[in-house]
Amino acid sequence: MPTDGHASVAIVGSYAKALVMTADRIPGAGETLIGRDYRETFGGKGSDMAVQAARLGAEVSYLGVVGDDAHGEEFRALMADEGVDIRGLRTAPDRPTGVGFIVKDTAGANVIVVDPGANARFGADDVDRAADVLRGADVALAQLETPLGTALHALAIAKNGGATTILNPAPAADLRDVDLSCVDVLTPNEHEAKTVLGLAPGDDTPPEALARRLLALGPRAVAITLGEAGALVATADAATAVPPLEVAVVDSNGAGDSFNAALAVALAEGEDLPEAARFANAVAALCCEHWETVPSYQDRETVEATLKATNP
Repeated sequence: MPTDGHASVAIVGSYAKALVMTADRIPGAGETLIGRDYRETFGGKGSDMAVQAARLGAEVSYLGVVGDDAHGEEFRALMADEGVDIRGLRTAPDRPTGVGFIVKDTAGANVIVVDPGANARFGADDVDRAADVLRGADVALAQLETPLGTALHALAIAKNGGATTILNPAPAADLRDVDLSCVDVLTPNEHEAKTVLGLAPGDDTPPEALARRLLALGPRAVAITLGEAGALVATADAATAVPPLEVAVVDSNGAGDSFNAALAVALAEGEDLPEAARFANAVAALCCEHWETVPSYQDRETVEATLKATNP
């Protein structure tokens, strides 16, 4: 899937400084464990998506808000290093940059708690100031670490400008009373799909039935990520199972963001949804072979070489 260098992706973003440590296992409620290997790294779903999309060869623009602090300056430097256009980034003088606390275990699982900080100040006015960026994109990708209304406003502007729009409903929220007609592709994982539909976490509705119910909320298509089982993509006409790329998982943190970024890039390059999801599955799997988010995201050359080796 070669890129011509002209695929453009607009990220309706969030950034949070990630404060991370490792423990032998994830603690239970009320439990204290001794951790190790404390480190600080880049986090936030929007930031992750922007970096991954840029490393896959897209022209990437970022819209969002950070605080007037060291974490915000670090983010600006990261975007510059990755070649991401940040004309749509605003600095809020009265709120800190977002922060996330992450505990990882040695099996690759994690738990995350995020204080949105300045991300919560990302509003419709910010989107309107960057409307030309959205209208000029091939694909616009949003998630829910920013206010829902802001994300949908941005996607509506992008869609009216001719862009394909993707909403990753994470962190998950009940969206049954929300008009999602501005969304071309809704991309929850299986747990998020249940939350979006107001179902209990233990509900046993199969993925294809979840997809049909999600389509009734208004998106044109749904892509449900299923971890080691790959993904399921669905439209009103058909549902397609997309197999995973099997890897030895070291750290799953950021895999969903990697999938969404790769899906956006592939759609921007003109691939249909099932093929875009196959590419996204491979990109997300490769990031699971390494620790952290940004350091684990692979470039286009590495992804293409892996795909060639696994599908000669």
